[in-house]
Amino acid sequence: MNGVVSLAELPVGGRGVVVRVERGGAPGRRLQDLGLLPGTAVLCRRRAPLGDPRVYELRGGMLCLRRSEALAVQVQPQ
Repeated sequence: MNGVVSLAELPVGGRGVVVRVERGGAPGRRLQDLGLLPGTAVLCRRRAPLGDPRVYELRGGMLCLRRSEALAVQVQPQ
């Protein structure tokens, strides 16, 4: 994977660094309040059997996001 992709596109076990959150207003602030800030390393830990939601590890904690939320977060795959 080269270039910037959405967080939803990271495979299980994939790592990336947050580049930006592309959602404004309260939903974008919520994602940033949860720790999805530029420069933050993220690891996709697992997904639900049907693929949604997924669990991400960041800043020493776990975060569960729906695909619709993860699509708003742009990451640089590592």
